[in-house]
Amino acid sequence: MRDKIFSESKASIADFEFNKEVVDVFPDMIRRSIPGYETIVGITGLIAANHIHTVARSRAPARLYDLGCSLGANTASVAQQCTIEDVEIFGVDSSEPMIAEARATNRDRRVQFICDDLRRADISGADVVICNFVLQFVPRDERLALLQHIHAHLGADGLLLVSEKVKHDDSQPHDFYDATHLAWKRANGYSELEISQKRSALENVMQIDTEAEHEARFTQAGFSRCEQWYRCLNWASFAVHA
Repeated sequence: MRDKIFSESKASIADFEFNKEVVDVFPDMIRRSIPGYETIVGITGLIAANHIHTVARSRAPARLYDLGCSLGANTASVAQQCTIEDVEIFGVDSSEPMIAEARATNRDRRVQFICDDLRRADISGADVVICNFVLQFVPRDERLALLQHIHAHLGADGLLLVSEKVKHDDSQPHDFYDATHLAWKRANGYSELEISQKRSALENVMQIDTEAEHEARFTQAGFSRCEQWYRCLNWASFAVHA
């Protein structure tokens, strides 16, 4: 379905939430909102599957958790590119409508979807954890604890994959990226009203960090190194090694 949630003027703008209304239009919404979304999903699945194939040679079953999985696009990308059967893939999200839809469309027996708070979810035995477009919705004072929780449950050769909207320390490049992103959304059919109302809805629930803040937090949580494997405007993806 076409995303028209903010197409009509609203007397008041409630905080954005991943409810049934969003679930119904989510694929269209996210593809028209995040530059390179399909590339991010495809390469995330590729990196994760390659790591699982390496891990599976030494122990089985390999185990992957997609935290904040929404409808399971990244989960499905991993499953499609993972050629081994002895792997357990878990999609975890706190939104019941998201999980219900993900379960309804999943046809891979290696995949399970769990409705749970990702900050406290059981991720024991994780070889790979995906956390795409999630930290930006976690309260800032809880982000480090979440990363420490992930690090504590990853094996010594574990891998964390993170994608986020980011900001720039310098106002000039930040303004350039932001303006270009807004122009890209207009080119994808969003009106000024839709852009303005959605921005208001996200203002209190989506707080973004700089790349340096992300990388410093990865180190503080105990991770050994980080590679940025993707950047488009104000969106970035990282491969973070245990």
